[in-house]
Amino acid sequence: MANLKTVILGGGCFWCLEAVFQRLKGVEKVESGYMGGAVANPTYRQVCTGTTGHAEVVRVTIDEDVLGFPELLDVFFAVHDPTTLNQQGNDRGTQYRSAIFYTSEDQKNDAERAIREAAAHWRDPIVTELKPAGALYVAEDYHQNYFNENSSQPYCMFVVGPKVEKLQEKFKDRVKA
Repeated sequence: MANLKTVILGGGCFWCLEAVFQRLKGVEKVESGYMGGAVANPTYRQVCTGTTGHAEVVRVTIDEDVLGFPELLDVFFAVHDPTTLNQQGNDRGTQYRSAIFYTSEDQKNDAERAIREAAAHWRDPIVTELKPAGALYVAEDYHQNYFNENSSQPYCMFVVGPKVEKLQEKFKDRVKA
């Protein structure tokens, strides 16, 4: 029986993290959504205004017997820039912040350790937000499985695609066949 755990991460556009994590061995499910704000049941349009306080996040269900939370965080810190406040590439706003929303004290401790370790690989300070998980609002259906269903869309080709390629090059032993 699988040893399933839930992990919630924000690292820019949720399409990017969803596409990356879907390809990892040990990932059972990835859902795009919103967390960290004050507005209940926000829409994508509301979150895009930057006024809801929510970040675009992915809720990842992992089988910890195959992929541990620390290993998932290795990938997380490799595929986004945790040193840019409220921004990933040209995507700007609080909804694109780097964030780890922990669901247990063990996850909090692992995240603190991962942030310290990641800091050694970046010239600028890590600005990844670390907070307890709150209510997660699942994004609209058209955001789910976005890259897999829209890979020829320009944003997917030029922003999401390179992150998937980076995963496949740097973590080839962790990628599903």
